[in-house]
Amino acid sequence: MIRKQPAASADTFNPQATSFQAVAFAANDAARWDEFVQTAFAGTFLHTRRFLNYHGNRFQDASLLLEDGKHGLMGIIPAAADPDCPRRVVSHPGITYGGLLHAGALRGSRMLQAFVAAKRHWREQGFETLHYKAVPYIYHCVPAEDDLYALARLNGKCFRCDLSCSIDLRRHLSPSERRVRGLKQARKKGIEITEDTRFVPQFWQVVEEKLGEKYGVKPVHTMSEIQYLYSLFPEHLLFAMALHEQQIVGGVLLFVSPRVVHSQYIAANATGLQLHALDAVFDYCIQRAEALGACYFDFGTSNAAEGHALNPGLYQFKAEFGGGGVAHQFYELDLTAEDTIDRS
Repeated sequence: MIRKQPAASADTFNPQATSFQAVAFAANDAARWDEFVQTAFAGTFLHTRRFLNYHGNRFQDASLLLEDGKHGLMGIIPAAADPDCPRRVVSHPGITYGGLLHAGALRGSRMLQAFVAAKRHWREQGFETLHYKAVPYIYHCVPAEDDLYALARLNGKCFRCDLSCSIDLRRHLSPSERRVRGLKQARKKGIEITEDTRFVPQFWQVVEEKLGEKYGVKPVHTMSEIQYLYSLFPEHLLFAMALHEQQIVGGVLLFVSPRVVHSQYIAANATGLQLHALDAVFDYCIQRAEALGACYFDFGTSNAAEGHALNPGLYQFKAEFGGGGVAHQFYELDLTAEDTIDRS
């Protein structure tokens, strides 16, 4: 006898019935916030108040704590007003990715409720749109993309997608023959790799010169800011620099999180390029990331023009170390629209 399966229950989520309260972050919440980041499924040191606060008064903070009367703190959203558009809130303009962080409590309909509460709060504060910078999946300690589902249900639109290149350290591809040849040349010509922070000023000069010559811009961080960040997070910032005849000719700054080691700056001067210094640097960094127990080594994005263009040469260079594409997704949510749920 074949039993008739019960019909699947309909999605009866009512945006008016949310039990969440969105509370604006205050200075005395900092310790509780940072403790929560440590337990969050997609939290990294970039989400901590210690990191966000180094921006000082550069941004008008709009971060939220999402609380439930019965269970307490359930989630947090690092956010600030967009300096170029005061009616827009961004999660977060001062970091690569933001996202709504939780430790397992905001799944499915609960995530929808959390977004509705956040949406109402920001609307009451005069904001009209949210730009949401999702945390890429490689940073998740467990699958945690309920936020993307909730944004889709609330009629959020993906308006930008940047492309990063990352190596899965558990099963990455072999580097290309060109990268193998470059590494051999670098070693033959005497390139050594150092983490000695005494050389950081030399390295930062290489970074500034390279960005100025190639793109006509300055690094996002000044030398003093990098030194300050290192003083705050010596366990999370690592410099891998190519040394030739006691001179720095190239290197990278690495941001170290539990699952991902991410290259924040990549630079080599004319001598470093001639000596294939970056091949030696990245060979070292990949092995260093494995030794640290990371799951991924991330080269960072290769985009320009607000994500509308890709630097194919740069992306190819990164991919030849054995990496593949990881999307950095950006969503826009209309905060002025009614709290209706897409049921299509």
